[in-house]
Amino acid sequence: MALTTSAEPPRRERSALKRAFTKEALTAWLFILPSFVGFFFFYALPAFRGLMISFTDWNLLRDPNPVGLANYERMLADPLFWNALRVTGLYVLANIPIQTVLGLLLAVLMSRLTTSMFVRGTLILPYLMSNVIVALMWLWLLDPLLGFGNALLQMLGFSRQPFFGSPDQAIWTIAAVNIWRHMGFTALLFYAGMQGIPGSLYEAARIDGASENRMFWNITLPLLRPVTVFVLVTSLIGSFQIFDTVAVTTQGGPVNATRVLVWYIYENAFQFSNMGYATALSMTLFAILIVITLLQLRFLRSDQSDLA
Repeated sequence: MALTTSAEPPRRERSALKRAFTKEALTAWLFILPSFVGFFFFYALPAFRGLMISFTDWNLLRDPNPVGLANYERMLADPLFWNALRVTGLYVLANIPIQTVLGLLLAVLMSRLTTSMFVRGTLILPYLMSNVIVALMWLWLLDPLLGFGNALLQMLGFSRQPFFGSPDQAIWTIAAVNIWRHMGFTALLFYAGMQGIPGSLYEAARIDGASENRMFWNITLPLLRPVTVFVLVTSLIGSFQIFDTVAVTTQGGPVNATRVLVWYIYENAFQFSNMGYATALSMTLFAILIVITLLQLRFLRSDQSDLA
């Protein structure tokens, strides 16, 4: 009996190989080539270069000197790194749930009460402003001596608050400022998602006697899952990268209360010229974001639709 010892690839592999070089496939590769080139030169190559620098003690003035895992060992023993990670975690925990819930609430109100373009434009106005302008505006409004916010508190019978100047209030104040800025944009995302839900589902639910509250929990919220996943993933990545509001208002103070991870990376890179250590911190932040994002996509079932 003859044995089949040929080195030819299985039929399925040959078929996949054949499909990869069809006219349509080559046309598709041609269309995505510019994006692929841009991704390689502006994302993949700098990321690989950053990974290499994280194993050196480069200070921008002399050639990088390989130090192995010394930067990562230093990071694990650095109390400022753990403080920055804790402060960033507090900011994320304050920012994401409140921003998402308020955005969803505003979207429901827009859907039920008004479809006015003026209202939608007003909601998104803070998001159109620069982060630096928003931070400066709230820094002046919440000034302990001259700010309108503190004057209003005093008129209402409350005592003046230090806000950005207090170790206990600074990170929560920064979180509140960014919630105010991004809440309208989040509401518009949810509102756009609501427009894609078939009206026949609500009509059938009303015929069955379902209340507005029950329709929200059983129809609206489950069918908004793809939008919710998008909001949570993008909000979480943006929150971990909080920088400009801190740079304008507190610069990491008072007493390290707002020294978030990206600000700590900036200090090491451009104030202390520890580029190798700063790059090791950046690689760690990158790894944290990758892990959390994959967990979110996995547990929120981002690849499944409830409309099927």
